[in-house]
Amino acid sequence: MTDSTIPRNATAWFVRITLAVAFLSAVADRFGLWGPPGATNVAWGGWVPFLDYVAVLNPLVPPSLIPALGGIATAAEIGLAVGLLVGWKLRWFALGSGLLLVAFALAMTFTMGIKAPLDYSVFSAAGAAFVLAIISNK
Repeated sequence: MTDSTIPRNATAWFVRITLAVAFLSAVADRFGLWGPPGATNVAWGGWVPFLDYVAVLNPLVPPSLIPALGGIATAAEIGLAVGLLVGWKLRWFALGSGLLLVAFALAMTFTMGIKAPLDYSVFSAAGAAFVLAIISNK
């Protein structure tokens, strides 16, 4: 292990953990684990408010498909978080994380304007995921 490998590995570990925890925190919020709707620092506080937000971000999707889309997004976030934490096929899980975050950022941009994804650092998180994909050797 060279001197430059140690900071690179530490950085990769930090990005893996922070991305995974962010995904899991968002999932916890939509299941009300951070508190009820309207509580301080709670974005949704339940599944229904989360689905309302999914509908806002996807105005062209028929309302009947919003629950499926919310379920797919939730499953993707859980799967990506687990993959990032475990580190198996890390390059692919990091790439998937980046692509999911870019899709989310673009949906936010087109429906709410550029300020929303910038305020929530969604593009920054996507960039971190892509860097992780590049520097991963697994």
